[in-house]
Amino acid sequence: MSPDTASITLARTPLAGASRHGFVIGLAGWSGSGKTTLAEQLIGALTARGRDVATIKHAHHQFDADVPGKDSHRHRTAGAHQVLVSSALRSVLFTEHGTGGDRPLDELLAALAPADIVLVEGFKREPIPKIEIYREAVGKPPLWPGDEWIIATATDMKLEPQTDGAPAIVLDLNDAAAIADLICGLAGADKQTGAMKARCHRKRRVRAFCKRLGK
Repeated sequence: MSPDTASITLARTPLAGASRHGFVIGLAGWSGSGKTTLAEQLIGALTARGRDVATIKHAHHQFDADVPGKDSHRHRTAGAHQVLVSSALRSVLFTEHGTGGDRPLDELLAALAPADIVLVEGFKREPIPKIEIYREAVGKPPLWPGDEWIIATATDMKLEPQTDGAPAIVLDLNDAAAIADLICGLAGADKQTGAMKARCHRKRRVRAFCKRLGK
């Protein structure tokens, strides 16, 4: 089944926090596959289509977005477990988790303001629809054979859809516009029917991709 006519049916995510948003889609893949680069491109492409986009990014290491010496940092180091900094342009909430481990994705989704589309980078084992970002040079096996929530892959390798366990939709990793079209199609179908049947558009891009794969 070619990507431009592929119709897929997805189970609805059991995460209650997803219900406050129009559509939640994950970008899964190994480190170095290009998830953040693609996420950045998709945010621009989706907002250009008039969609309100929010993102959640999983970090595998300690990080601190605050700046030592700033008032917010001083509040935190003094012992405040939450510090909310707000101005006319933006607000930032810092929350200290201590040693309690990662926050569940469901909890993070519930903490976001409602959005048309939420892009989730990382959290590759969570039960949400996902696009796997697969780059052959990373040298690790794809995730899709063991994850029924992966409904498409964006890759730089030659891959036949629905063969060897591959998803029904295969897209060019370097074609962010086609991937954004797929997400918009899924989001629109989910909003209208809840069954989430979608088509991948951009037929010219898909044909060019298939031609490059020698189909």
